[in-house]
Amino acid sequence: MKQDFLWWRDGVVYQIYPRSFMDSNGDGIGDLTGITQKLDYLKNLGVDALWLSPIYPTPDVDFGYDVADYEEIDPKFGSMADFEQLLAASHQRGIRVMLDLVLNHTSDQHAWFQESRKAKDNPYRDWYLWQDAKGGGGLPNNWQSRFGGSGWQWDQATQQYYFHMFYKEQPDLNWRNPKVRQAILDMMNFWLAKGVDGFRLDVFNAFFKSPGLENNPGKLGLAGFDRQQHIYDIDQPEMINLLAEMRELLDSYPERYAVGETFMGTPERAAIYSGSQALHATFDFSFLHNRYSAGAFNRSIHQWENLLSERAWPNYVLNNHDVPRSATRYTRNEADERLKVLAGMMLTLRGTPYLYYGEEIGMRDITLKNRAMVQDPVGKHYWPFYKGRDGCRSPMQWQPDTNGGFTSGTPWLPQHANVLTRNVAAQETQQDALLPLYRSLLRVRKNSSALQGGFYQPLTFDPRRMLAYLRQDSEQTVLVALNFSRRKVKLFLSTSLARTDWQFLYSTHRSECPKIHQRAIQLEPFEVLLLSDSNA
Repeated sequence: MKQDFLWWRDGVVYQIYPRSFMDSNGDGIGDLTGITQKLDYLKNLGVDALWLSPIYPTPDVDFGYDVADYEEIDPKFGSMADFEQLLAASHQRGIRVMLDLVLNHTSDQHAWFQESRKAKDNPYRDWYLWQDAKGGGGLPNNWQSRFGGSGWQWDQATQQYYFHMFYKEQPDLNWRNPKVRQAILDMMNFWLAKGVDGFRLDVFNAFFKSPGLENNPGKLGLAGFDRQQHIYDIDQPEMINLLAEMRELLDSYPERYAVGETFMGTPERAAIYSGSQALHATFDFSFLHNRYSAGAFNRSIHQWENLLSERAWPNYVLNNHDVPRSATRYTRNEADERLKVLAGMMLTLRGTPYLYYGEEIGMRDITLKNRAMVQDPVGKHYWPFYKGRDGCRSPMQWQPDTNGGFTSGTPWLPQHANVLTRNVAAQETQQDALLPLYRSLLRVRKNSSALQGGFYQPLTFDPRRMLAYLRQDSEQTVLVALNFSRRKVKLFLSTSLARTDWQFLYSTHRSECPKIHQRAIQLEPFEVLLLSDSNA
């Protein structure tokens, strides 16, 4: 491990969807005590931090992303004492804990909104975006909800509209109100003082809306929200100063961190919000939308490296709670060869890898056959055209039984049909399974200063089949070669790299250094190969 190891830069973050990780009390819903019970598994896996999707009180209109109280724990997940125990037990194992902060909006059940909607002169009225109807009862403007329909909801009691970027039960906060700004910063300080190590900010670049409430221009798109250029309801200039203020708060504590979900963002836009006076990092989701192709991933890596340069530290993610799992997107059966190549890429690039629970065993999305089975409100609303996000949120597969060792009760979502063969217990004894591969790669990464913090140098590659690059710092050079193909391919090396003193670090197909013949290394189908120079 590097002498100056910094968890959010050099480590690996593991996202947990708490409802689905481990149920300790048999009610079918995962909880904080269940996560605590699995900390030794996570320590043995080799991750350095946990990101918990929202655990605050919520009516679950959007499964936790509609927060009713920012400074409490939802009883279905446990108590504040349970969280404090999880935090302490994680820290004892050298694992940091990040919380998900949903700050664009609250639940309509939050005390702030309950006060706000009582009367136009209520002290909390201006904490949300209220507007009069236009002449004849018209909408204040043409802004749309991301979840369908107008973003404006009429409130009969006070005879005004309020704005909601998402569900009508998720009213947007008025970030131009200094009292809102201070309340949120105070809340962040509450969790930081408790020992929380960092935050993931949900749709952060949508916090501010244009004060003029101008209509968004139109554009070609499928429907509603997608038929607008989001000039006035996203990415307002005031965001930069707010991020600087948040960063100042984070920097007042040692080694605290924040990463942002850039809503509707391009890589260029995501990069703007990263830096020493902004967030430590932002997500570029174009990476996870790539097809399975060495060339496609190479282009994304090259673009992200160039955009960030020395400005900020990159990160990479292939899975999260909102998208189909990579195992579902990139495979059509139970074969894991492609997933091993992607793991080799994720854990060797310059930047912080984010893993999603179950990714390390290749969990696939579940399929819900009818609307009655759907839990995700988005899926219920758009069925059958869009079936929601339940597929990637199914319970963790721990054991080979019908409930996957997740619960002694009835799980809130069904297990995948492959749970009897694809689970942690089974992969513990399978040398060629994904789980041992993740553990091995995480161990290699933890023992390699170059893989943690070295610069990235691409090598000549075959865009159809192979990705190869160097990771290098003052102490070590690591050569990474990834064969995306089912065929053997040759990696041709420059004269300076075609040397005989490479040391073997890891391979999915061999246990010693390959022979270099005529300045080329032959890679086996779907091989991940890592070599180190003699200075390691």
